[in-house]
Amino acid sequence: MIETTPAAGRRADEILTDARNLCEPVLREAIAWLPDPLRLMGGYHFGWSDVDGSPQSARSGKALRPALTLGTAVACGGTTSAAVHAAAAVELVHNFTLLHDDVMDGDQSRRGRPAVWKVWGIADAILLGDAMHALAVRLLVAALPAVMASAAVAELEMTVIEMCRGQHEDCGLGAARLADVGEYARMAMGKTGSLMGCACSLGAICAGADAATVSRMNTFGRELGMAFQFVDDLMGIWGDPAVTGKPADDLARRSMSLPVVAALGSGTIAASELAAMYYGPPPDISMDTERAAELVESAGGRHRALRDAQQRVDAAIAALIDPSTAEDLVALAHLVSHRDR
Repeated sequence: MIETTPAAGRRADEILTDARNLCEPVLREAIAWLPDPLRLMGGYHFGWSDVDGSPQSARSGKALRPALTLGTAVACGGTTSAAVHAAAAVELVHNFTLLHDDVMDGDQSRRGRPAVWKVWGIADAILLGDAMHALAVRLLVAALPAVMASAAVAELEMTVIEMCRGQHEDCGLGAARLADVGEYARMAMGKTGSLMGCACSLGAICAGADAATVSRMNTFGRELGMAFQFVDDLMGIWGDPAVTGKPADDLARRSMSLPVVAALGSGTIAASELAAMYYGPPPDISMDTERAAELVESAGGRHRALRDAQQRVDAAIAALIDPSTAEDLVALAHLVSHRDR
């Protein structure tokens, strides 16, 4: 992606590790509340166990969203201990969406292992996602004072609705028509930006911040979420599967990502050839993904996604009242546009 300094990368990695270490005990306790076999599936999904329940140390998530919740709480004058249950709740919601996404997209692997639906079936993967959603609400209600819990649950549930809208729009992109960049951005805000905005809102709520501050932090998270999605789109075409833990097969599936949408709308000769590849053959005819990637780049799609990702990072940092008091958030913002997984 975009180059970054080793020092900045190490700092962000430390922040993510701290967030993961703080949240994992809460997440483990939450998953332990589930009845079997949901408990077994949950432990497998998080990388804590194998399919038979034996302990494992498989690749886990990045913990970016929990880190945003914790970092926002501190930036708003609160503590990580006051926000850790909210951070875990956000991570549960994120993972519930991953479980459902894998089913809808037909993705057979997650974090370098077979996806839950490939092991236990589609129905159980959907049920596990639903259970994680319920656990997230339970965490907020059980851990936060009543007024904070009410605000946090309202924020979380409105976000879930917005994410569903974004996912619906994502499913419709590319269905026998050309999408434009504006359409794509709206979808990405709902699907990805909204939950990162919520993560920051919950951190501010847990710190007792006023409504104006909660709103600004939500804007920070949303802009960062957009950058995250755009970089994810880049990795879906040019990423290394050995690093990302999932195949870089967005082109093979004729997915509509920002680089592709921008390329198709560029009015170039490369765009015309790419459109013929995307919309000409039946879906069961395999695509020359190497050639398609070349066309996306030639039509300016890769440059547009890189540029827009950096612009969103800049907009996120600009939303902070005083970036000097939110060093962790700034470090995470820069990491988003520099990540490789």
